[in-house]
Amino acid sequence: MNRRQRLILTIAILASFVAFLDGSVINVALPAIVRELGGGLSTQQWVVDAYLITLGSLILVAGSLSDVYGRIVVLRVGLIGFGLASILCALAPNAGVLIVARAIQGIGGALLVPSSLAIILSTFRGPAQAKAIGQWTAWTSAAFIAGPLIGGLFVDFLSWRLVFAINALPIAVTLWLLFRLKQRDERETGIAIDYPGAILGVLGLGLPVFALIEQGNYGWRSPVIYLSLGLGIVAFAVFLWRERVAKQPMMPLGLFRVRNFAVGNVATALIYAALSLGGFLLAVFLQQVAGYPATFAGLATLPVTVISLLLSSTVGALAGRFGPRLFMTAGPILGGVGYLYLLGMGAHPDYWTQVLPGVILFGFGLTITVAPLTSAILGSIDQAQSGIGSAINNAVSRVAGLVATAMLGLIIGSRLDVSGFHRGLLVTALLLILGGVVSAIGIRNPAKTVPAVPPGHSAGL
Repeated sequence: MNRRQRLILTIAILASFVAFLDGSVINVALPAIVRELGGGLSTQQWVVDAYLITLGSLILVAGSLSDVYGRIVVLRVGLIGFGLASILCALAPNAGVLIVARAIQGIGGALLVPSSLAIILSTFRGPAQAKAIGQWTAWTSAAFIAGPLIGGLFVDFLSWRLVFAINALPIAVTLWLLFRLKQRDERETGIAIDYPGAILGVLGLGLPVFALIEQGNYGWRSPVIYLSLGLGIVAFAVFLWRERVAKQPMMPLGLFRVRNFAVGNVATALIYAALSLGGFLLAVFLQQVAGYPATFAGLATLPVTVISLLLSSTVGALAGRFGPRLFMTAGPILGGVGYLYLLGMGAHPDYWTQVLPGVILFGFGLTITVAPLTSAILGSIDQAQSGIGSAINNAVSRVAGLVATAMLGLIIGSRLDVSGFHRGLLVTALLLILGGVVSAIGIRNPAKTVPAVPPGHSAGL
């Protein structure tokens, strides 16, 4: 790897690190935000989902924007927009401003992730590309997993507002590195941006999420709720039709005719819905009900990070040797068992006996799942389609988390207590176990290549 390649890889990692860190750091800050700004559970849901709505619905069209306007330009705009939105989040005088700022952050995040991966794909080739993508994946995964601990430290010792200021330094460093790179942008010709698809995607996700979150305030009989839900479902149906007939769709539906790609994305939706739901519940419950400091609530899931860092590469190698099916089956089911173990938690749980064992089981389950899941999905399609395949899978995981968080009110009620927490744990465990069952039924291991038998030799007894 030469100096220019190292610089590009560093830029790609830092840009994505910002988006993934912000997506996970927020959970431990939610109780502190509500204490200062008010609003209860619905405010907590909106602070999470406002970000995921724009991120999940625009991450696909962002790939086309990179092709039309240039990857470096889009990356720079995403960084600046994300940074300004982060400052607005930190200074928000009320919950409404914070929620709008989080939506703007999601737009910036949608520009960052595809663009950062695209500059890796255009810079590296062959084994070097696989290694670069592996490093990018490792760092972004570490950001997502370590976020709760970092957020807890800021909330307890500084302020929840400074959780958003975490982004300032990596954004500034990335912009400086882009200036040093001085790379001329490459723009594709003949690429059309699917603006109608993007608008339909935002409406198809945003309106149902609004209905699910606000039904506790308005009631299901309110026109505000049932019209939002109905129009959102129609918009999403039209979005799917648009992607089927568009000349240059941002989500080529033909990819879903590939068995492992389709089944893998169904498993992704179930597993990542569980991750978002379980992560939200555990971080908030440990603080609001159990009385843990934010730092300790973040530390509670640190074993997941340690297990992932120690075993991810080994699991990836084993999955490459034996195929992804066994790992995608056993991993989610083991993670579900971990959440079932947490049902022993009461209002004042002992961490060492009632929390840690479940977290460790979940950590092993997650580590066994992630690398094989990615390998099964991207390995099932042509390498030329790996960029859009990765973007679709990323969007599926974000949308799954968005919907799961929006349904919190239906699962736990208007406030989080022990019984609501237990219902949430059961739903989380069920989603994970279903993810394993779907993988067991639908995933197929790649056929092993049989070496040719030299002439004059027997193939076997």
